[in-house]
Amino acid sequence: MKGSDVPNGPHLDEALHTLSSELAAEQRELTDWTTRDAWLAYMRFGRRRCFNAALTPDSDGLLFQYGTYAFSGRPMFTLHLTRQFAVIDADSEHDHYVQLHCELRYEPERDLDALGSFHSWFFHDAGADLEEWFAAMEGRLRVLFARRPAEMDVYEEQV
Repeated sequence: MKGSDVPNGPHLDEALHTLSSELAAEQRELTDWTTRDAWLAYMRFGRRRCFNAALTPDSDGLLFQYGTYAFSGRPMFTLHLTRQFAVIDADSEHDHYVQLHCELRYEPERDLDALGSFHSWFFHDAGADLEEWFAAMEGRLRVLFARRPAEMDVYEEQV
């Protein structure tokens, strides 16, 4: 079945707006957010299954990753909460992925550097339990829950 054949599903073009809406649900400025606030919004977004992505086991994925990186020119501890959708072409062949990112960056500190780097994928329809995955990832976030990120970006990209 093609992604466009999903009944009553909003188009992927609405996914970034949906993520942003989940983040805005608290009615606060993003600068007031803690890591826990962003995580709760990401979990709500990750549970929503109504987007018209391709219906294959690897077409709707959640990526949790962190580490200390210098993407913006200076090293910062970065938490990436990403959702990835596969997009297929008119012939039902893979065309590209759309990734929606919620990226939280923190000033470097010893306890954050001690976490090292980590990444984990979850794919809807691949047989794993989403709530178990969320619980496992949340266990890795405890040191960050009360912290406010120094910077936060929400964006979409094609890969």
